[in-house]
Amino acid sequence: MFSKYKKPAGARKPASPEAPKLAAIDGGAQAPAKPAAPAPKAAPAPTAKPRMVAETKPAAPSPADKERKRRDRLMEIKVELHKQLLDNLNLSALESAPEKELRAEIQSIAAEVLSDMNVVLNRDERQQLNSELYDEVTGLGPLEPLLKDDDVNDILVNGPKQIFVERNGKLSLTDVTFKDERHLLRIIDKIVSAVGRRVDESNPSVDARLADGSRFNAMVPPIAVDGSLVSIRKFKKDKLGIDDLVKFGAFSEEMAAYLQAAVSTRLNVIVSGGTGSGKTTTLNALSSFIDDSERILTIEDTAELQLQQTHVGRMESRPANVEGKGAVSQRDCLKNALRMRPDRIIVGETRGEEVIDMLQAMNTGHDGSMTTIHANSARDAISRLENMVAMAGIEMPVKAIRSQIASAVHLIVQASRLQDGSRRMVSITEITGMEGDVISMQEIFRYERLGLTPEGKIIGRFNATGVRSHYSERFRQWGYDLPPSIFEPLVAE
Repeated sequence: MFSKYKKPAGARKPASPEAPKLAAIDGGAQAPAKPAAPAPKAAPAPTAKPRMVAETKPAAPSPADKERKRRDRLMEIKVELHKQLLDNLNLSALESAPEKELRAEIQSIAAEVLSDMNVVLNRDERQQLNSELYDEVTGLGPLEPLLKDDDVNDILVNGPKQIFVERNGKLSLTDVTFKDERHLLRIIDKIVSAVGRRVDESNPSVDARLADGSRFNAMVPPIAVDGSLVSIRKFKKDKLGIDDLVKFGAFSEEMAAYLQAAVSTRLNVIVSGGTGSGKTTTLNALSSFIDDSERILTIEDTAELQLQQTHVGRMESRPANVEGKGAVSQRDCLKNALRMRPDRIIVGETRGEEVIDMLQAMNTGHDGSMTTIHANSARDAISRLENMVAMAGIEMPVKAIRSQIASAVHLIVQASRLQDGSRRMVSITEITGMEGDVISMQEIFRYERLGLTPEGKIIGRFNATGVRSHYSERFRQWGYDLPPSIFEPLVAE
């Protein structure tokens, strides 16, 4: 049909001898069977009167068992067809092949191989098989439909037979599976080899990025005991803005007005929160308040930030190669960024010794810089910063470290994922200076929980604490004269 995608006839391998053994799927016609041998004549009945025995019918298989067997049989056929496709298709020509032509070619080869295998499928099964084969050849196999599902935020693979997804903050088990561990390892190798990485027994973990920007992490045996572990944090193509987050209930309009003033007047902001609490989404939204005329440099381990400004320079760290050389850390990127005349520096996540350079940048003319940190509260975030400075191996008195933090960080935004799966900005806290050896902080807004619905949804509201912002005069001088009413707490009902 499209010969440019096929290998020369001499290069093809014959069909596997196991192929004819695959039976037809339930719902399809069966292959003709050999005529049965004639049954032997029955022996003459005994003279004694036989005792009557109740006839027992075999138990009928349940619909769930039928569906499982049907999926297993389809998987066997798909694996065999995939081998045949690899033998028949010219893989080097696939990169530039139009999708329509490639699908037609795969369908043609699959029909030919199914005919040789004496396997007959109904139309729905054939369409499903052709779609899955296309995903195997060009995509990530069973994971491809999950990656295309916009409602899925995370994909978590615990071995070949257990794949979970997160939708709306809740994890659920899917019916998607791999054939076996070899099938799963082949997909992992396909992902990491595309970005110049490798994973095997000597290097059992890998951190990479998919073509669409999604974050990918894998751990393979023998470190992963029950099968390879894969985590995919999907990349959002449509960036959520402040208006979207207010609409979804992540924070209130008053908090949005305050954050706009804080970012626009170049306060240094730290977004704190746990895993999956929405730190990167919040950082993306806050960056929308940065003026388009400013030069911004972003530094990340895995590029996830989606800044819309014109003048943005993006940097991504790099791990060491197999020989343990060639690593470029976030600290290396941050040191170099200071020589590139940035107006603001945004670090995707501060987790190590780069905290020293980040604090110094905030203290030495790069006002308006932002980063995220893993912590459960604003006070915990300060403690994490102190610990990271100590881990960097720099011997400084505790008071000197806290003084550095107090002068560098102006605002801590605390994000959290609640038990019903919703994500909320639960606190906005200002750092106002030092009192003795203690960093002074004041909370401006907080999220108050009021109860639960019968469905388990949290009822709550955002409320001001009644404390006027320490930076109100700075806001006024920059043209952001916030009304005093946004700092007034709501009256209890």
